[in-house]
Amino acid sequence: MNISLRLFTPQDREFVFQLYADTRRQEVSAWGWGQQQQETFLRMQFNAQQRWYDTAYKDARHEIIEGEAGPIGRIMVLRADDHNVLVDIALLAGYRGRGIGGKLLRDLLEQSDRERVPVRLQVLKANPARHLYERLGFVQTGENEMYFQMERTPQ
Repeated sequence: MNISLRLFTPQDREFVFQLYADTRRQEVSAWGWGQQQQETFLRMQFNAQQRWYDTAYKDARHEIIEGEAGPIGRIMVLRADDHNVLVDIALLAGYRGRGIGGKLLRDLLEQSDRERVPVRLQVLKANPARHLYERLGFVQTGENEMYFQMERTPQ
């Protein structure tokens, strides 16, 4: 599949919300809430996440992942002098498991290797993407109640 990246614009905000909701829909639907309650909760959580990203990662490069028919995901990377942080990577459900995320991660790792800087991230403990990160050479460096912190040193 041909994919490309382009910078996030304010017009992408609703797509990014729909992407966020898509990544949480199965979890939230199991709570027995009606559609409106789920939507309200997801918007509240999304807005909180975006405020946090805007504060903690204001210099991150936020890109939309484009497929042949339009946007299919996003990737955010904060580049610092001595490390890179994968802030977020997400794909719509229909595009997961097709190697797209892995390719984007390998591209980031190759660039970080050339720069001789590690890549850091955190992943929800229940997120199966953790196994992909481990296959790509990330190791756990810490954890809290919800997340594992991981790092891959330059090769």
